[in-house]
Amino acid sequence: MKKKVILLLASFMVANISFAQNLFNAKSPADIGKSNMVENADGKLIEEEDSPMDYAYLDDRDVMWSTTVWEKVVLSEKLNMSYYFPIDTTRIGSDRRCLYDALVRGIKQGTITEVYDDSYFTTRLTQKELSTRTSRIDTMVVGIDMLNEGYEEIPPEYIMNTKLKAESVKEYWIKGVWYFDKRNGEMKYRLLALAPVAEELRNPEKTYDTAPDVFPLFWVWYPDAREVLHGIKVFNPQNTSFSLSYDNLLNARRFSSIIYKKDNVYGDRGISDYVKENAMFQLMEAGRVKSRIREFEMDMWAY
Repeated sequence: MKKKVILLLASFMVANISFAQNLFNAKSPADIGKSNMVENADGKLIEEEDSPMDYAYLDDRDVMWSTTVWEKVVLSEKLNMSYYFPIDTTRIGSDRRCLYDALVRGIKQGTITEVYDDSYFTTRLTQKELSTRTSRIDTMVVGIDMLNEGYEEIPPEYIMNTKLKAESVKEYWIKGVWYFDKRNGEMKYRLLALAPVAEELRNPEKTYDTAPDVFPLFWVWYPDAREVLHGIKVFNPQNTSFSLSYDNLLNARRFSSIIYKKDNVYGDRGISDYVKENAMFQLMEAGRVKSRIREFEMDMWAY
């Protein structure tokens, strides 16, 4: 009986060892069975940080058909709240940040360098130009009166420096390409760029008759930001022990979006340019564009 128990324990240990073998993550056969724990600067064993999954090489001859679309990701929708929260980061770990904070921190630290003025990547923005879009400096009436009276400098308490907060970001505009990979025979999507969209920095005490304008603060070339966004973990309500990253969510298209523009012969005009002053018809047109993209793959296999 004791021998049977010993054999059972031994087989159980062997099974655990076999499951612990890192077969799929091994870079060479010699790495199979090694732990993915590494030693940090304090001498403690921590789990080795993985990197974003590399995109497969795509040759021009493999792309049978493609189209570029621009979409709006409205953060007030329930599915998109993972990109909006958390806005209060004082009571959580440093690895959890909203998408806007992750992008801004990466730009300030220099880990995200491909930042542009528009979605066509024609003009690269500098750190100084970005600060003018995300902050505003106003002078109080008392300070203006001091300048009129002949003062050369204004005391700092009469200067207001307003910075754009993460909670002010209302949407994200994304640019991507749908293409048909004839080598694998399937439709695929590749995210190219994204931009946080916020209201213009205005005086909060003043009321306006019309709705405040929203505009993209900057456009980030997404492949350059993948490393940063992969390190920022997102709360997973389905399984709190398994965190996802922004790179996982975006590449999996886990968001609700509305197409507002598609490449066309009319200079890539937006849907609102030819479907004017009718929000319902604009949504119907966006749905029609999405349906044509989705049906293209099915048409390829229809004989």
